[in-house]
Amino acid sequence: MITLINIELYKIFKKWRTYIGFIAIAILTLAVEFAMYYEGDRSLNFMTRNLQQSFLLVGNLLNCYLISYILLNSLGIHIPFLIALVTGDLLAGEATAGTYRLVLTRPVSRSSLITAKFIAGIIYTLLLVFWLALLSIGVGYLIFGTGELITASGGEIIIFARDDVLWRFFLAYGYAFLSMSVVATLAFLFSSFVENAIGPIVSTMAIIIVFLIISGLDVNLFKQLKPFLFTSYMSDWKMIFKDNIDYYSLIKSSSILIAHIILFYRTAIYTFNKKDILS
Repeated sequence: MITLINIELYKIFKKWRTYIGFIAIAILTLAVEFAMYYEGDRSLNFMTRNLQQSFLLVGNLLNCYLISYILLNSLGIHIPFLIALVTGDLLAGEATAGTYRLVLTRPVSRSSLITAKFIAGIIYTLLLVFWLALLSIGVGYLIFGTGELITASGGEIIIFARDDVLWRFFLAYGYAFLSMSVVATLAFLFSSFVENAIGPIVSTMAIIIVFLIISGLDVNLFKQLKPFLFTSYMSDWKMIFKDNIDYYSLIKSSSILIAHIILFYRTAIYTFNKKDILS
């Protein structure tokens, strides 16, 4: 299995589209850090204008943690597309290249092959999230240093001490990896249905956008559907940046995302095992 995974990783990283995600995240991260370097004080003053009327704020509030928190909010739409761009091609790409029969002549089962491709896709997702964390916190530290983290959500402003932040980001990026793994598995599932990589990419993004719109509409029918949509739980990493973390809700959300990963993965295996390979 390890050999199969290494082969699939080699296939992923020999394609130029694989590096689009890393380049895009680097550009996005550096652009945000550049903007915050020149305009960050103004944004921070706007965020804390009410607090400044009653309290004297001291310390380095414009730091790598604030930059990382801002960039984590980009997970909703931008990062899923970059992930689907690669994982949506894992199976469909073989069909497009006409190499399915050649690949399946190896003495491995279809389930082993698809599992190796799935794990390779998850590893790519992990590397992409790690790259985001490295540039956000690592490069941000070199430019802005560390300090207290100030967050504003739902009219509530919370300031975390600098020694109470890093472990929260460790959990937040772990949860981000879990939510992005759902996106990767969904694109992987669609990739098992078709023979062109464009379809899985477009279908994955269309579902995410539609689900996000449904979740945001104040309609009773959609409110009843919301608990069944995986997009309803993708931004629950924000619970980690509450004064008192609701670990029960966090574990529940994580379990639902894991359930979606298992469901999509098992469906992909079933579909691929039943597929009539003609090319």
